[in-house]
Amino acid sequence: MSMRRFGTTARRPRAARALVAAAALALLGPTLAACDSGSVADTVTPGDEETTPAVAPLRVHTNVARTDVPIDREVRLTASGGTLRAVKVTSEAGPLSGKLSKNQKTWVSSGRLEPGVAYRIHSTGVRSDGKQVVKNQQFRTHDLTLDEQTYPSVAPLEGETVGVGMPVIVTFDIPVTDKASIEKHMSVSASPRQPGAWHWISDQEVHWRPKHYWRAGTSVDVDVDINSIPAGGGIYGQESRHVEFNIGDAHIYRVNMDTHQMRVFSNGGLLRTIPITTGEEPKFTTRSGVKVILEKFRTKRMNSETIGIDRNSPDGYDIDDVEYAMRVTYSGEFVHAAPWSVADQGYANVSHGCTGMSTANAGWLYNMSRRGDVVEYTGTDRQMELTNGYGDWNLDFADWSAGSALS
Repeated sequence: MSMRRFGTTARRPRAARALVAAAALALLGPTLAACDSGSVADTVTPGDEETTPAVAPLRVHTNVARTDVPIDREVRLTASGGTLRAVKVTSEAGPLSGKLSKNQKTWVSSGRLEPGVAYRIHSTGVRSDGKQVVKNQQFRTHDLTLDEQTYPSVAPLEGETVGVGMPVIVTFDIPVTDKASIEKHMSVSASPRQPGAWHWISDQEVHWRPKHYWRAGTSVDVDVDINSIPAGGGIYGQESRHVEFNIGDAHIYRVNMDTHQMRVFSNGGLLRTIPITTGEEPKFTTRSGVKVILEKFRTKRMNSETIGIDRNSPDGYDIDDVEYAMRVTYSGEFVHAAPWSVADQGYANVSHGCTGMSTANAGWLYNMSRRGDVVEYTGTDRQMELTNGYGDWNLDFADWSAGSALS
């Protein structure tokens, strides 16, 4: 596991840390170093050469320069004239883990370096004559600006319970061009286990979804282990993230726009059939396909200008406090209460694209619904788009999997 940035989950300035690192370097004391690597040898006490045979000094070579070490560098120590017994690499950001080789000649780091941090190497070795020798070396990593780091935001949130259609969404604040490098360090595990795959929506957004809707009651563990991982173009992962969330009951709402009915299923059982109205054709045709509830509003103002219709035109509207509104597309399709169209519900499609129902039915549905619940629409030839909300389920799994950088 990589080191998180001191336990924070927000981006932060580097200036304070740079001052601490500089001070740490000043306190570390003199060391031997070269432009690309360094080594430290033991010294012979005056007079020893008169009483003991000459012994080759124990040298500990490093593969890193004293300053400006890239954070994706693997730190390696190599001993000559003896062996290594123990190596500790410490810093103000925490220790750097590593492992000794079986012949005790080499130590290689397994942890990741942090930017702009001073590291001190404390190694204990044994010379060929059996004498124990202690070595101290130091180096400092290259610092990174915030523009050289990409921070991952993760949805769902920690501890959230979501519906069976909710994808895992990782959003990066700086574009990722080396997607394969980043994807190798992201994983999703579920209990019970379910196959799934990543799909890159853009350079800044990647989704993971199972092959089929989540099983109700699933526990999900997301590990975005990208701290200090190259993201391409001189950009590195800023911080690793770990999120656990849960899947609730399997709520699937099936809307038939030809019969003007919504059938509400929970865990496979039909709970209610609700008369509805959807978009008037051909002007405001509601999309067919699989949609997922994105967010919920107890009341919401709805203004036609947000979808490009002048509110003063014959098709315009501006309605305050629309009740029980649940968004299913970014472009403005909602499921909501529509008391003004009750006479048409179950008989005709008269809306601007939303799915309207009586206030009583909308309140009942709203109270049982959560983010990630599925709304499946049939009956029109206008198809739901992949990126117009959580449109992930509108690709078959083979096409979805092809969107992985590792496919």
